Amino acid sequence: MDTIALNTISDNPGAHVKRKVVGRGIGSGLGKTSGRGGKGQTARSGVAINGFEGGQTPLYRRLPKRGFTNIHALKVAEIDFVRLNSLVSKNIIKSGSDVDLFSLKQLNIVSKSAELLVLLNNGKPECKVNLTVSKASKGALAAVEKTEFKVTVQ
Repeated sequence: MDTIALNTISDNPGAHVKRKVVGRGIGSGLGKTSGRGGKGQTARSGVAINGFEGGQTPLYRRLPKRGFTNIHALKVAEIDFVRLNSLVSKNIIKSGSDVDLFSLKQLNIVSKSAELLVLLNNGKPECKVNLTVSKASKGALAAVEKTEFKVTVQ
């Protein structure tokens, strides 16, 4: 059993990194300009020349501005019959259960930030589910009429 003494205590390997000593002669590799290159703007602190192209008009100013982001747009989650059928077949959603935006968020099927749920006409409604959506396409509503699949549009 080893006893602990002050002369046997050591730090973990790599825990202490030797600091960079600059400006101590040509042989150190960091003499004279201390690794900062020549004179001028880049040798000083607070340099901000990102996107500077030597006086030429920078690319971000040469290209035209296009479009905008509508800050009032609602975040829409889309669901279709193919996805619903696969969720029921995998027993993630139980057949005959009520499905709405909140329940789909709880199951991490749609984004937590979604504000509207839209039903799209992709595939055929084969499962039996009571779905509550904000909007539904005309084709989706027409496909649902002949089946046991129930859709409520709020």
